[in-house]
Amino acid sequence: MSNSLRDQLLGLGFKDVPKPAARPKQEPRRQDARKSAPGQSGKPARPSRPPAPRTREDIDLAKAYAIRAQKEKDERIAAERRKQEEARQRREAKAKLEAFLQGKALNAADAEHVRHFEYGGKIKRVHVTAGQLKALNAGQLGVVQLNGRYLLVDAAVLAEAEAIFAPAVALKVDPNAPAEEDPYSDPKYQVPDDLMW
Repeated sequence: MSNSLRDQLLGLGFKDVPKPAARPKQEPRRQDARKSAPGQSGKPARPSRPPAPRTREDIDLAKAYAIRAQKEKDERIAAERRKQEEARQRREAKAKLEAFLQGKALNAADAEHVRHFEYGGKIKRVHVTAGQLKALNAGQLGVVQLNGRYLLVDAAVLAEAEAIFAPAVALKVDPNAPAEEDPYSDPKYQVPDDLMW
């Protein structure tokens, strides 16, 4: 009763699996030197060369590039630190100037005159009274820029503000400065008497 499963299947009418026919023996094929190894889709094989050893010159050049890149990176970091430090110092100086100028501005609400001046490459203006205009042009008063406003202050406060944060001084008149030469005083710019408009 120890029929195997195979014997039982044959008894039920299943046919035995035919054995494959034996292949005729062939001569082993010679591989062409130009052909690749089996399994490489018939592409010619590249001659395998070991990587060329790096010369001292290549190593020195690579080191030089690495050193230069590191130096440039360090310079960028140092420049950024300097920039941040300067910005911090400017913020501190502006805050100190703002605290110093509290209550020292002489701007009048009823000022009827306008005094124009150049500041930051642009023409700016400040409203002053007639007396303040004379004092401003005489150098007894000055103008300080703070938070977008132009404050009129006396000469002593202006000197102190300049010591705290010089870029904030918008107008400082030096009464002892020589008068600028008028560029139109040259005779070639004179308007002839007989010119008709």
